[in-house]
Amino acid sequence: MKEKVSVTGVAETMIQTLYARAKETRKPDHKIRDDIAVELVEKIDYDFSKADQDMVMYSGVIARTIVLDQMVRQYLENHKNTIVINIACGLDTRCYRMQGKYLRWYNVDLPETMNVRSRFLSETGPVYQIAKSAMDETYVDDITFHNEDVLVIIEGLTMYLKEDDVKKMFSIIDQSFQNVTVMVETMSPFVVKHVKEKSIAGSNAKFTWGIKNGKQLQNLLSDFTFQNEVSLVEGMKELHPMYRVIGKIPAVRNISNKIIVLKTTERN
Repeated sequence: MKEKVSVTGVAETMIQTLYARAKETRKPDHKIRDDIAVELVEKIDYDFSKADQDMVMYSGVIARTIVLDQMVRQYLENHKNTIVINIACGLDTRCYRMQGKYLRWYNVDLPETMNVRSRFLSETGPVYQIAKSAMDETYVDDITFHNEDVLVIIEGLTMYLKEDDVKKMFSIIDQSFQNVTVMVETMSPFVVKHVKEKSIAGSNAKFTWGIKNGKQLQNLLSDFTFQNEVSLVEGMKELHPMYRVIGKIPAVRNISNKIIVLKTTERN
């Protein structure tokens, strides 16, 4: 029997992204494989019809998953015994796809979101659930840390925040850990202003913040150093071959979401 899930606003995006990953996995020529997403979608009682029609959201989610999976896997293979903090995890299942490559993995999200997650994913060490906001500095009290490398993943969140919230979230990370690498998804200000997600049009979720590139983000976050950025065009190339051509156009790359990599600035 399917379980009814009732979520609105930003929290509703976790259902949409889960469905996108499940839908792609079911394709014979799938570009990602997320069997757990398929299992969860079959258990959830939810109207996915709007998500089926929102191809922009669908393509963006899969492109992001392709890019971030590659980036996270490469990082973990080069940094043994890493602690991963997955902020605004929703129903993300990357911790299972990366199993065996990390020391501990902490999924962090708001209590109402984690209530839903815990109904479908009963996680135990080395995967942990923390039901707190990323702007609540006490979430770090639930993380066991002994100066290991820390990788923080922030996916599908910053575009729904205010700039002050973004700064506070990064300040908590900087003050709580050393040797931190952050992979954060950002949206361009143009997209924030001109694009709406059709699949959650009925909820109160809307894009509120964007930034042009990693250099600008570094200027905003003085305690972090910009390392590199990867446009989601790289994931779109695998999904839609035409992006191998149009992805070379600077305007296309500039308005695409990016995964920006930052490191904490070394303290004297």
